[in-house]
Amino acid sequence: MSVWIGIDLGTQSVRALAVAGDGRVLGTGSRPLTSHRDGPRHEQDPEQWWRELAAATREALRDVPATERVEGVAVDATSGTVLLTDPSGRPLTPALMYDDRRADASRANEAGALVWERLGYRRMQPNWALPKLLWLLRDAPAGARLAHQSDFVNRRLVGREVATDLSNALKTGVDLIEERWPAEVFDALGVPSGLLPEVVRPGARLGEVCAAAAGETGIPEGTPVVAGTTDGCAAQLGAGAQRVGSWNSVLGTTLVLKGVTKELIDDPLGVVYSHRAPDGSWLPGGASSTGAGALTRDLPGRDLAELSERAAARPPSSAVTYPLVSRGERFPFAAPDAETFTLGEPADDVERYAAILLGAAFVERLCFDYLDLLGAPVDGEIILTGGATRSAYWTQLRADVLGRPVTLRENAEPALGMAVLAGGDPARMIRTRAVIDPSGADLSEPYLAFVTELERRGWLTATAAEHARERSAP
Repeated sequence: MSVWIGIDLGTQSVRALAVAGDGRVLGTGSRPLTSHRDGPRHEQDPEQWWRELAAATREALRDVPATERVEGVAVDATSGTVLLTDPSGRPLTPALMYDDRRADASRANEAGALVWERLGYRRMQPNWALPKLLWLLRDAPAGARLAHQSDFVNRRLVGREVATDLSNALKTGVDLIEERWPAEVFDALGVPSGLLPEVVRPGARLGEVCAAAAGETGIPEGTPVVAGTTDGCAAQLGAGAQRVGSWNSVLGTTLVLKGVTKELIDDPLGVVYSHRAPDGSWLPGGASSTGAGALTRDLPGRDLAELSERAAARPPSSAVTYPLVSRGERFPFAAPDAETFTLGEPADDVERYAAILLGAAFVERLCFDYLDLLGAPVDGEIILTGGATRSAYWTQLRADVLGRPVTLRENAEPALGMAVLAGGDPARMIRTRAVIDPSGADLSEPYLAFVTELERRGWLTATAAEHARERSAP
């Protein structure tokens, strides 16, 4: 029997899965990671990544029979996390994590404006990798090398310098259309050409596990090491959203949508930007500032499972809350001054709970309406993942609001996505738990009232609001 290893190198922990060809998880391993935070500073020790990754893979493989063949391994990592190494791969700096905001993006945006515009995201943020690279280079010794989080551990696995993947390189400024570093931008910024790794698509073979790494990780020497992705793209792969028109909607503390298109989507607002898929197609996505985080803020200490049961026994809520977790919206529109509001007057905590869930479902529908406006295909499978899927009431409500069946997976974690990318067959490894059909409830009227309110407040453009109305017409 063949086995694939998927590794999710996150912020709080590293998690490894040993997965059989039919999707059965044969072994798991997890180890905590330590962060050092101080205001805008967020650093980690790269050496700890390797130590804990090795411990996690040994644990994942502990009960896998030695007769089973490990066919491949792939690693995902947090987006925008970088460090500098010496030519041998030893760290010269701590790792600046995905949300470290000490850098200034103005130089990167001035030099790369034309490229960023063409790629669709239009402007880099201070926590993106390229601004952080420029910040690190102020005191860098000659011969320093850039490494993304996954590059650092992949080099340890292979035992030599490795290419980076297009997914992790996105926030470092790689040209995803031409699949190369834009030399004119980096020359203007004074970045030495020898500092940057080569770039390959996710899924490309980087090398094989070397003898030293095999001894530390338990992964057999000679196992193919495959270029991975960011953690967000890994979760999309694990959910099985890999066909054009299919979408993975992740609803936890906040809402994130990721899908698949043949062509690069051009968004004039820049709230949707795309990664490159292993097969060369595009993975557009956007992240809203709304989600389940509003529940813990607005209903502190309440038993949410009990509220869900009680809400399910009542008629649909007549109130709806726009459930921003923090001030400002990022998707499906950009409105830095947006704030939470409620239409109607909830009578008790059950109605307050239902109003928040309904508002989150309305934002999700509006995201699809906006994607359709941009020309993205949205007629494929919709796969729901994230903590919100634990509520059967909320899942049914989302199917009703979308007016579409929604799919739930048995397992959709990023590490599974990496096992698939390492060479597993997604048709066999990704298992469906349930498909939830709409109940027939018509929620178009309250949805359009919600859209109208967003437009009235000046946050949603008239064009986007009108398109939502057109898509809701009988």
